[in-house]
Amino acid sequence: MLPFAPLQVIDSFLLQYNVGQAILALFILTTLGTLPLKSRKITGLNTVAFGLLFLLTPTPSMQPVHFQFFGIALIFVGPFLVITGKQ
Repeated sequence: MLPFAPLQVIDSFLLQYNVGQAILALFILTTLGTLPLKSRKITGLNTVAFGLLFLLTPTPSMQPVHFQFFGIALIFVGPFLVITGKQ
């Protein structure tokens, strides 16, 4: 049973969070990953993609409603980043 012990630790850690919080953590990590590229277009496309992901994730069972509102805001902010980007 020793090989499965790390999976139980990870599972018990992740049970404390909902899907919206996990997607938000991924959004922050990917946005930080795009910053060294210094491209507003890539950051804008990342923002739009995560906005759609927040918006399309089912609300009642998976995440609170405020994550959907955050997704709508990201969908509006992302195209501005793409338009103002030069590269």
